[in-house]
Amino acid sequence: MEEITQAVANLKTVTVEMQDKVLEEFEQHLLAGEWVSQGGMDFARGALERAVGPRKAQEILDRVASTVTSGFYMLKNVAPEQVAPFISHEHPQTIALILSQLDPVQGGGILAQLPERMQADVAYRIATMENITPAVLKEIEEALEASLRDILGGNQDVGGPKVVADILNLTGSSVEKNVLDQMDAQDPEVAESVRNLMFTFADINKLTDRELQILLREVDQKDLVVALKAAEDELKDKVLGNMSERVRQFISEEMEFLGPMRLSEVEEVQLRIVQQVRQLEEQGQVTIVRGDSDDTFV
Repeated sequence: MEEITQAVANLKTVTVEMQDKVLEEFEQHLLAGEWVSQGGMDFARGALERAVGPRKAQEILDRVASTVTSGFYMLKNVAPEQVAPFISHEHPQTIALILSQLDPVQGGGILAQLPERMQADVAYRIATMENITPAVLKEIEEALEASLRDILGGNQDVGGPKVVADILNLTGSSVEKNVLDQMDAQDPEVAESVRNLMFTFADINKLTDRELQILLREVDQKDLVVALKAAEDELKDKVLGNMSERVRQFISEEMEFLGPMRLSEVEEVQLRIVQQVRQLEEQGQVTIVRGDSDDTFV
């Protein structure tokens, strides 16, 4: 209430046209939410398309869908160690679907609590999952006795390597290694896609100065020039700050004179450096900080 009051107090003059536009959009959202709850997505889509046209109707439904189809409310407030035994008897595909719908922090916690023999199988199924029909989601709802709302519209996008990467970023290194090693044996391409999403070039900023200096000794200077071309200033400053004066001047000059490059070419070089970071981690020379860890060194 205080925030609303403050917003009203800070409100400047609003034109009549803007007022009408805001009220109209609010009414459309209100009606969309009511139609979805009463008649399903198909009914809501049809009613909105008649009122505002197909494009605007889809925009409204996309925003409403995040609320209407969020689901799995019961599980989201239960500790991972309680959820894991509850779902461990389910088929790995069912478990994969459940984890793909949860927050990565909770999903990672649950994955770590599952039997070791199941971890890689579940992670692989998440990585290769593309979409799911409303009927299957409904079956999961009934099996878990969770309070999911009916989803009567189109397919739900679920899973994918990014979901697995987000989950593994928040698990311990032993779980990560077990999952990725087994996934390598099953489908090396999918495993590599997950790895590439787990640590990005921008995450090099999380390395300590000593670790960064170890990395810089391994990286080809030509690659470094290209990779830094599209990097954020904060990362550029940190990398350049860990070089000798002579090398820093050389890299800076090369970056200045480097001509335009395709973004895909720059990203390819950045990925090559990311792979070098992972190799150094396997050798125990650097530690990759995963997720949003706020660990400090003392």
